[in-house]
This record gives sequence, structure tokens and C-alpha cells, in this order.
Amino acid sequence: MTKKRIRFAPLDGVLIVLLAATALYFVHRVTVEMQYHWQWPVILQYLIRWDAGGPHAGTLTKGFLTTVKLSLWAMMLATLLGTAMGLLRVNHGRFERLVATSYVELVRNLPPLVLVFIVYFFIGERIMTLLGMEKLVRAASPGVQEILAFLFAPPARLAGFLAGLATLVLYEAAYITEIVRAGIQSIEKGQWEAAHALGLTRGQQLRFVILPQAFRRILPSLAGQLISTIKDSAIVSVISIPELTFRGLELMSATYLTFEVWITITVLYFILTFACSLGVRRLEVAWRK
Repeated sequence: MTKKRIRFAPLDGVLIVLLAATALYFVHRVTVEMQYHWQWPVILQYLIRWDAGGPHAGTLTKGFLTTVKLSLWAMMLATLLGTAMGLLRVNHGRFERLVATSYVELVRNLPPLVLVFIVYFFIGERIMTLLGMEKLVRAASPGVQEILAFLFAPPARLAGFLAGLATLVLYEAAYITEIVRAGIQSIEKGQWEAAHALGLTRGQQLRFVILPQAFRRILPSLAGQLISTIKDSAIVSVISIPELTFRGLELMSATYLTFEVWITITVLYFILTFACSLGVRRLEVAWRK
């Protein structure tokens, strides 16, 4: 199989020149007109910190890792919840459809910032207190606490992390619900009839025939929504979860390195989202074979 050669059209060259000119104009405006002194070497210590024990994650790297954990958990749980709600949306039962529709319409018509505060102040703290999770975590062995810190957050920040995670899951799952519903309803009626003729129950029809086809069709839309989860994770910075945006705000307030900090954060977000995009493209190619 021969690989396709990448060809650059004249328009591509024009776009590259325009992007380069825009970048040069930005640097000139900041450096000359605003008389801003760039201090890029200072940023390095906030990415990787060296001491006698060797290299350690800096402030921005810690925030980046928290964003990765938050996004991965949100992606997995939102996909599960969205799939479940999507199935309820196409269920024959009126009550099931009403529950799923009410959830979708309620969450999608709420600003994410409002949802963050609702979950954090009215749901997160109450549920954590009623279940006694904070006491259980603090009373756990050091080994268990290390595992929780690695998978989620340190015990002192676990409640906030879970509240932010719940917010992202609820918000993203509402959109995934509609994506899954549309995918299921796009499957031809003949596929349902063929599965029924084979003697499969409705659950088996969905599991073995309908959902595999539906997920192939909705993969681009689903991938776009999951990548959006990474960008939407910045909203939880308002409840002091030390993810990348929150760390950047702290660092900017302490160092006044405004442009260096936010350019670095932009690059880190781009690396994360672009890696996900490449992974989805490979998955699409694999499914087409």
C-alpha cells in the first residue's frame, strides 16, 4: 500500500505566510510597543523543577497532569452516562424517555458556570458529608491515599476534584446523549428487522447489531465532544481545582509573566487535544478496514 504524498497548494503557502506575519506582528507589538521583556527561561522551572533528588514536576506540569486525569475520567464516565441516557431516549417506555429528555434539556440549557456552583455547593458537599467520604479517606492507610492521589487528587482536594468531575460528566453527557440517540436512530429499519428475525431480544439487538454500527457513524461527533471535554475542564478552575488554567492564574499573579504563562498553557492544551485528534483519526482508519 503506497502512502499518499502530502501536496501543498498555493493557498496553503499563503496561509502559512499570513500566520507567520501575524505571529511576527504580535511579537513586535508586545516587545516594541508595549516594551514587554520576555523571560522564557523562567518558565522552564515551572515545567520541570530540579533539586538534589532529581527532576520533579513544576507548577504548570502538575496542573497539566491534573487536567489529564480530570479529562480522562470525565470522558469515560460521560460516555457511559451519555450512552445510557441515549438508550433511554430511544426506549419504548414513555417514562424512560421523559427522564432522559428532562435531563438533556435541563443540563444543556444551563450555563456550565452555574452548573459548577450548583454541583459544588448544593450537591458535592452534601453528598460527601452524608456519605462520610472525607473521614473514610483521611482514615485510610497511606498506601490507599497514594493510590487515590494518583488516580484522582490528594485527600485534602478530593472533594473539590469529585465535584468538578461530576460537573463535567453531567454537562458533557447531556450532549453525548443526543449524539448517541441520533446515531441509533440513523440505523436503517431493516437492521432492526433482521436482528429481530434472528430471534434476538431488544437488548441483544442493541448490543450486537445496532450500537456497533451507530458508534462507527457517530465517532467523529463523539470524538469532537470528548475533545471539547478537555477544553471545558478549565471551567472547574472557579472552584479552585488546581488544573492547568488555575495553576496558570496563580503563576501569572505571582510572576506577572502574562504572555509566557498563557502561551505555554495554550501549547499544553493544544498538545493534549491534538494527540486525542490523532488517536481518533487512527481509530477511524482502523474501523474502516
